[in-house]
Amino acid sequence: MLALALCCLWAAAEPLPIRGIAYVEFRVSDLDRARAFYTGVLGYEEAFRAGGAVYFKVNDDQFLVLRPDLKEGEDVRLGRIAFEVSDLSKLSPLPFPIAAAEQFADGNRGFTVVDGEGQRLVFLQSAAGSLQQKARGRFLPARRISKHLLHTGVTVQNLEAATNLYIKKLGFTEFWRGGPSDSEVRWINLRMPGDRGDYVELMLHQGKPTRAQLGSMHHICLEVPDIQVAYKELLARGVPAGERHSPRIGRNRRWLLNLFDADGSRTELMEPKTVDSGAKR
Repeated sequence: MLALALCCLWAAAEPLPIRGIAYVEFRVSDLDRARAFYTGVLGYEEAFRAGGAVYFKVNDDQFLVLRPDLKEGEDVRLGRIAFEVSDLSKLSPLPFPIAAAEQFADGNRGFTVVDGEGQRLVFLQSAAGSLQQKARGRFLPARRISKHLLHTGVTVQNLEAATNLYIKKLGFTEFWRGGPSDSEVRWINLRMPGDRGDYVELMLHQGKPTRAQLGSMHHICLEVPDIQVAYKELLARGVPAGERHSPRIGRNRRWLLNLFDADGSRTELMEPKTVDSGAKR
């Protein structure tokens, strides 16, 4: 009985089998204008279409998804955030309401939940024969500005509820927090289980954000080994020079720069190491 009890305790403490970010979906108003950014500037190729959305490939496990259904006057452009899991059966039952597993248009199966802020989170398991699997080893041009989707930002008003979801229920681990000044916390980074290092950035706010603020908070971050090399390439691809897009050292002590698509959704490029890590530039 003692052995059984210890086994149950171990199983309860075992982290959920989350591998990392599978895709981040943005709603766009014009697919051609969006393509000019995600393909023309960032260098990603369209891999396939499913369920009315277009999937642009970052690597064999990660995609950027564009859904051309953004209407005039709508402010929220972030759609779904999908996490890849290795075993769906170990997600059920999760300690919050969850629907039965469904078959997605891309051929994978999974669950969709909505957090307390209204953000849709998808947990999917890669399936043989899915469109992602059929695209493996393809649509990986050398001109991709990044080969790793490192994190995505979600807006949070209720920090207690977000902590309860991401840390207590999903097993994410906080590893950094900061803000515009030393006395203000506006960003909290939570690394998910798995060995890829992917994480979610909680973007704390009070009141209703403006459209521009939402476009900046609802963002993706692409990892680049050298921000100056990436910036030079972006200039060659038509990104205008100037302070808005120039590299800078962020509050997390990493080199980064910001870009925006035609609808104002932000893409952050960031180096993996801090400027204090001893790496020479």
